[in-house]
Amino acid sequence: MRCQRFAFDSRLSSVLSPESFSMNAGDGSSHLCFVLGGARSGKSRLAFTLAGQALPRAFVATGEAGDEEMAARIRKHRQDRDPSWETQEIPIDVSGWLKAHGAAYKTVVIDCLTLWLSNLLGSGVQSSQIPTCTDELMQSARMVPSTVVLVSNEVGLGIVPGDAVTRQFRDLAGAMNQRVAAAADAVYFSVSGLPMKLK
Repeated sequence: MRCQRFAFDSRLSSVLSPESFSMNAGDGSSHLCFVLGGARSGKSRLAFTLAGQALPRAFVATGEAGDEEMAARIRKHRQDRDPSWETQEIPIDVSGWLKAHGAAYKTVVIDCLTLWLSNLLGSGVQSSQIPTCTDELMQSARMVPSTVVLVSNEVGLGIVPGDAVTRQFRDLAGAMNQRVAAAADAVYFSVSGLPMKLK
């Protein structure tokens, strides 16, 4: 059976047209963009595309090297990034970093909120406090007078997890993503490297 060949969908180019990047106008106002996707969906690449080329720019990494495999992943991601990105490793206090340093950059990419959530829970933050932490993060991002692109995993599209701890994390992540999406100016979803604009 041969796969049918489809013409290029012109809607894709409109999603990522220069007009859709008006967030980088440099007008001194805040512009919050939220990018969602599954593992290896192309969400980080989309986030960099949406961030544009304005300098200086910061990449806030929330991942921690808990083992050698994760350390290797972090090294690979750092090597793959354009050297013009200033990498800041902030596993927990992203809000505090934004308040102290966000105004110094034209663009900030935060990747990713799912790991940030995991780090919060691992540090002893109670699940009941996550909504407050999320709202504080978005308020801090809104104080940045430029573009902030936040990346998160969509974890609710698979099968129902088999244990209570994982189900709770899925529920917390889903609720967090909803709060971030509601507060963001633009929301994108990446599937197999293809972006969809949701808001």
